[in-house]
Amino acid sequence: MNSSTPSSPFRVAALYRFCRLERFEALREPLLKLCEEQHLKGTLLLAPEGINGTVAGGEAGIAALMAYLETVPEFDGLEVKYSTAAAMPFHRMKVRLKREIVTMGVETIDPLQSVGTYVDPADWNALISDPDTVVIDTRNGYEVSLGTFAGAVDPQTASFREFPQWIEEHRAELDGRKVAMFCTGGIRCEKATAYVKSLGIDTVFHLKGGILKYLEEVPAADSLWQGECFVFDERVSVAHGLVEGDAELCRACRFPLTAEDRLSLKYEPGVSCPHCFEARSEDDRARYAERHRQVRLAEARGRAPHIG
Repeated sequence: MNSSTPSSPFRVAALYRFCRLERFEALREPLLKLCEEQHLKGTLLLAPEGINGTVAGGEAGIAALMAYLETVPEFDGLEVKYSTAAAMPFHRMKVRLKREIVTMGVETIDPLQSVGTYVDPADWNALISDPDTVVIDTRNGYEVSLGTFAGAVDPQTASFREFPQWIEEHRAELDGRKVAMFCTGGIRCEKATAYVKSLGIDTVFHLKGGILKYLEEVPAADSLWQGECFVFDERVSVAHGLVEGDAELCRACRFPLTAEDRLSLKYEPGVSCPHCFEARSEDDRARYAERHRQVRLAEARGRAPHIG
């Protein structure tokens, strides 16, 4: 496998495809076997509605995985976005069977039947700059905290399951206007736009390929994106060009932290941050401090610490 040096980084593939996947259970073992043989790490989700996940490894390993996925007819049209990481951003390889590949909790919503209109990254700025457009960030609050599009509405959800309720509570604000939604890689918006259309709102749009595709294709000088984009791996965030960002995780509460957050007197690596300090007791912080000490000792001895 490729070494984790800047000249030979790991390749990261974020992928998804909504499809009728009746044999999803049968695909788990061959997928896991291939990924382990190719020394890939990350998570793939399989469900009756398709596949979703992010994996990382060497160029050859990722290529082998893509070649295998191309042999599965149901995955024709797979949405894939590539980026790099200087170090392996995952700790293990998991292939999981799920009821949904992205959990909204509304069983009647089917993105294969009806979704919003896809908007290419090159055309996104014009759409969201239109005063008649309501721009909605469909991600969770902790993701939005690192960055979002200028003028976007933040529903401040803790999970995607809360999104339908938020939409219903703000339905009156959407009637008669264009609704533009976006998410990290595009998958959540497949369901989000399908749900909004099910309410009778027809002028619904979503960013094709999500924020990741926008940051890949739109030059920083022309961008309406502000901040960095949270990603669900050890890189924590990426910036324009999909280069690794500056954010770090609070190892106590898993909230992503900006450089400004890390200047706070309430920030102590592995122990606390401005987002969790008030919610933790002194005993909690003492326990986290000991855990952090053990992690550092394991790293110093050349052993990978156990991380769930």
